[in-house]
Amino acid sequence: MALFQARTWLSRTFSSVASQPLRVCVVGSGPAGFYTAEKMLKAHREAEVDIIDRLPTPFGLVRSGVAPDHPETKIVVNQFTRVAQHERCSFFGNVTLGSSVTLPELRELYDVVVLAYGAESDRVLGIPGEDLSGVYAAREFVWWYNGHPNCRYLNPDLKSSDTAVILGQGNVALDAARILLRPTTELATTDIASHALEALEDSSIRKVYLVGRRGPVQAACTAKELREILGIKDLRVHIKETDLLTTPADEEEMKNNRIRKRVYELLSKAAMTRPSHHSSDPRELHFVFFRKPDKFLESDERSGHVSGVRLEKTKLIGTGPGEQTAAGTGQFEELGCGIVLKSIGYKSVPVDGLPFDHRKGVVPNIRGRVLSDTSGNPTLLEKGLYVCGWLKRGPTGIIATNLYCAEETVSSISEDLKQGKLTSSSSSGRDGLLQLLDNRNVRVIPFGEWEKIDSEERRLGNLRNKPREKLATLEELRKVATE
Repeated sequence: MALFQARTWLSRTFSSVASQPLRVCVVGSGPAGFYTAEKMLKAHREAEVDIIDRLPTPFGLVRSGVAPDHPETKIVVNQFTRVAQHERCSFFGNVTLGSSVTLPELRELYDVVVLAYGAESDRVLGIPGEDLSGVYAAREFVWWYNGHPNCRYLNPDLKSSDTAVILGQGNVALDAARILLRPTTELATTDIASHALEALEDSSIRKVYLVGRRGPVQAACTAKELREILGIKDLRVHIKETDLLTTPADEEEMKNNRIRKRVYELLSKAAMTRPSHHSSDPRELHFVFFRKPDKFLESDERSGHVSGVRLEKTKLIGTGPGEQTAAGTGQFEELGCGIVLKSIGYKSVPVDGLPFDHRKGVVPNIRGRVLSDTSGNPTLLEKGLYVCGWLKRGPTGIIATNLYCAEETVSSISEDLKQGKLTSSSSSGRDGLLQLLDNRNVRVIPFGEWEKIDSEERRLGNLRNKPREKLATLEELRKVATE
């Protein structure tokens, strides 16, 4: 009897709460957005969560950033799909913050707004020639081969030279190098975009130079990524012996950082290894250390097109215990190429009505609570506004990093609710948003229509022995979604 009464009380409690739900909007459907939605749904039985994204497709960088030959990393999509299908969750694609709906409007419609739209721009070097044709952000190249609609027509020049230069030695740089050097027969069975596969099959690129400002001890990649590129069949790896010489400061860094030690050991071993037999189509990977870009060189034959990079030699200067930074030496050399990819970091972009720290490229926040300005004063909070992912902490970490990031932000929301700083109001939430978007003739793509896109991509992929054939233009995506 007592159990029955307790159940009755619980159901009454939740039904009365349900009459006044907590309306939550998450902007951005990448890992940060989906983890936030998942944590909110679990932590708050009264929460109704809407996820909006400017693309018709969900999953952010899991779809457009993870390399096609890393299918195991994309398995998290199954978890995110379950979140989107939750009875208290909705996904609305093709909705752009700023133009489809403004941030002040979202804050008016919802009790809680969490911004998780990531970093969709790139840092710039600010050196001469950066605007030459053939100089790309590595992000653009990654989006191109992953079928992101914003980069469908990038058409990188892979024909005019046998050499590509990649500035940077992090995981994104290694991904791009691997896609350029890996046999296309191996890429053909991945979900790589068909326009990219065709271009790579026709590519003249046989040498890739990975250029880093510091030394092999400071290389920013992981051992896993490095092992993968070094394992490419018949690849010749070139590293100057002198670049592998270490200083006491290097040894100290390796002693305190197991990953750096492992990466250095892998590079040292690769420098000593030669392919066991002569390949009919040799590929070369050159690790260039202690160099920083000074200027992009323009081609004499093709006006406005890059033909190389002028590099300044660097030396390491200790800036603190276990920290060394690269300083220019005034000595220069030139490296010829037909394409340059700049893998020097992503950058978040602000939207109207949002406090933004332009120096750090993040929204000022304390544990995910958005601050009114960059002073760091914890009392100047933007009520009901939160942030998660790269927009919160900068473009660092792996997919799982966003899980902990989301936990922290949702924990802050929970604390604010408990302390009465947030309340369920009569905000119209989902209904109000859909009415506003309808008034503006914005064609929303709900999750059910994404599932039609998903189904069609899988069907097309099946015809080519691929996991999926990505629809790579907004027109194609919208057409399939709304048929």
